[in-house]
Amino acid sequence: MSDPGIAIILYTVREPAQEDLRGTLKRVREAGFEHVQWSGMPPMPAEEIRRALGEAGLVAIAGHCAVEPWEEDFEKELRFWQTVGAYDVAPGGMMNDCKENLDAWQTGASRLDALGARLSERGFRLSYHNHAWEFEKFDGDDRYKLDLLYEETGPDRLFCELDLAWVRHGGEDPVRYIRTYAGRCPILHAKDLTEKVDERGVPEFTPLGQGILDWPAIFRAASESGVEWLVYEQDTHQSDPLQSARESYEFLKKSLS
Repeated sequence: MSDPGIAIILYTVREPAQEDLRGTLKRVREAGFEHVQWSGMPPMPAEEIRRALGEAGLVAIAGHCAVEPWEEDFEKELRFWQTVGAYDVAPGGMMNDCKENLDAWQTGASRLDALGARLSERGFRLSYHNHAWEFEKFDGDDRYKLDLLYEETGPDRLFCELDLAWVRHGGEDPVRYIRTYAGRCPILHAKDLTEKVDERGVPEFTPLGQGILDWPAIFRAASESGVEWLVYEQDTHQSDPLQSARESYEFLKKSLS
């Protein structure tokens, strides 16, 4: 049993990165982070991504990606992520054409299972990143969409990239889900939220440790469940995203030391 490593998903700082990518990457490193998940950044060739990260003193440990490019040209996508250096990849949700009903969802599960098997053969891991809507159910099936997905895919083919804030907003206990899928969650998205929601029902996100999640219990479950990386993510900010990142890094570092 050991504490997971600390990283940040760059989607968190997507707004300043649109204006100044390299400057933003350097500020991420200054905030304390050494490892990142590549996501939400301006389109770039893989070689430039690797170079920009290296110049900032950062290393990619994972990436977010769509499924369809893998299905269209597997070797091209493989080369891209190998060059970036990220061998854990994850879509940010189910494919759009596989959401409508139970049959479509099961087709999506089969596609993810097949892709995960192929990636595994090449030394990669495929995970699935959830939101709150995966804690809804299809008519005629009493399982959450998320549990249905994991029950219908191999545990060595599709891993769990649990987004803890969305688990909580979906009405479930993040700690229970970490333990339910122990050994299947190499990466967790460490995200915090308050009790506030806007008129659309979207929660207010906050730097880690400043919201309602039970972080001591989460850290304990993560350490006992084989989690390798806690990846800080914050969808929206009340102030400077880089300040939120600094506060969240300091919280993780102090909590895990």
